[in-house]
Amino acid sequence: MLCDPPAWQCEGGRESRDMAEPPSQGAALQRLPWSRAGSAAMALPAALPARSMELAPAPVPSPVAAATGRELHVSGSAELSAGPDRARVSVRLGSRKGAAGAARSSVSRRLEYIAHSARHRGVPEENMTVTEDFSRLENTYQMEAEVSIIFSDFGKMQNVCNLLTEKLGTSVTISPPHFYHTPEAIDALRRQVCVAAVGNTRQKAQEVCRLLGQSLGKPLLIREEETKEWGGHTDSQQPNAPDSQTLQERILNATAYASCRVFAVFEIKGKENRRKKLL
Repeated sequence: MLCDPPAWQCEGGRESRDMAEPPSQGAALQRLPWSRAGSAAMALPAALPARSMELAPAPVPSPVAAATGRELHVSGSAELSAGPDRARVSVRLGSRKGAAGAARSSVSRRLEYIAHSARHRGVPEENMTVTEDFSRLENTYQMEAEVSIIFSDFGKMQNVCNLLTEKLGTSVTISPPHFYHTPEAIDALRRQVCVAAVGNTRQKAQEVCRLLGQSLGKPLLIREEETKEWGGHTDSQQPNAPDSQTLQERILNATAYASCRVFAVFEIKGKENRRKKLL
């Protein structure tokens, strides 16, 4: 019994194959099983799953890299000094009498005069401290007192001391003044020397830019690298200067010093305007 020829055979026994469209790009060829005549079947394209394509984001330029070559690195320093802003003077007095009331009265009158003289010259009450000591020695009574006065005006201090020496004489003993700095004065010195160092650094940068025909821009970085302090006295320090020193020598010995070194980075704008440079 004869069968119909296969679909892939044409009339007259000649083999004819349907021309398939060429496989699209990215498609794979699928191998088919062998047919009965030993001939291979047409390889049909098999579709591959679609692949998504991801684009990497464009690199963002670094602001530091963009500013490379347009910066000026410079360092500067400053050194300042500050004289003491306070002086403490101690006035000692005493009396030794056979009667307790007489000893107290003698000391009290002089204490009142000392306090009145200081207040009259602008010394506030809180800047005066009075300590008293009363004791009995054998058949007598001894009264001792000390007045500690803090001055912020050294001229007024000299006037008070001179007045007490003139009016009370040897009945009182006035100690040499102890000059020192308050914590607020030391903090102010630290701020001032830092600001001065920054100002010197900026001035140096301006001169460099002017020499190269450039214009100095805004600061990009300011860093305090080193700070030193020396000299000066505090209120808690015991005075160790000899009594033979003059008033100016004592002030000089109590002077505080501070230095500061800073590092800065400035932006360079570009060439200066020639007209502005001429002005």
